[in-house]
Amino acid sequence: MIRLRDIRKVYETRHGSKLVLDGINFDLTMGERLGVLGQNGAGKSTLIRLISGAEHPTSGAVERNISVSWPLAFGGAFQVFLTGIDNIRFISRIYNQEFEMNLAFVEEFAELGAYLKEPVRTYSSGMRARLAFAISMIIEFDCFLIDEISAVGDERFHDRCNYELFEKRADRAMIIVSHDAAYIRDHCTRWGVLHATKLELYDDFEDAYADFKELIRWKPPPGWPNVEVPTA
Repeated sequence: MIRLRDIRKVYETRHGSKLVLDGINFDLTMGERLGVLGQNGAGKSTLIRLISGAEHPTSGAVERNISVSWPLAFGGAFQVFLTGIDNIRFISRIYNQEFEMNLAFVEEFAELGAYLKEPVRTYSSGMRARLAFAISMIIEFDCFLIDEISAVGDERFHDRCNYELFEKRADRAMIIVSHDAAYIRDHCTRWGVLHATKLELYDDFEDAYADFKELIRWKPPPGWPNVEVPTA
């Protein structure tokens, strides 16, 4: 289980203190998928980094009683001056995994070709995300943290990501943050709306989405179809 208790996160900026998250509380158990909706800048990625341990809260506590992935589609765990292959070797050693088998999987899945022999610092953000996702799949975490993975790669890559996550690992816990309402609806069992530093939780997607649109004062553009979130 993962527990967040009274999480508060403040960043110090040139313009003073910036409160990003305040009073965040929830539990997540194995098999649950929590989808968090929020606008850009709402604090979704900050929340994911706090849960992963990449950052620490200003106050409050994150309790992890299960293994937790780094944020998928986040390249912060890489040694950017090492090649993609060297990063795979490093992760394999850290987690006591077989390097050759992991390399074969990443080569086939990420489809980075000769770039795997180049330093990660030369990669585009999309290439780093593909490598991060592929490496994440070689480690069998209990909980996967997914940060806007739907924005990375083409439709074929999305289909492969969805198969690895939602079919092969359907028994795992997941936290997915996105502004893509359809992706959140289709892949989660619980929902939350992050707005103005607060997180509100819901058991029904339609309730969450209705409140999300109201909070951001969403208005359909001219000619917008009646079905606002397309069906899968």
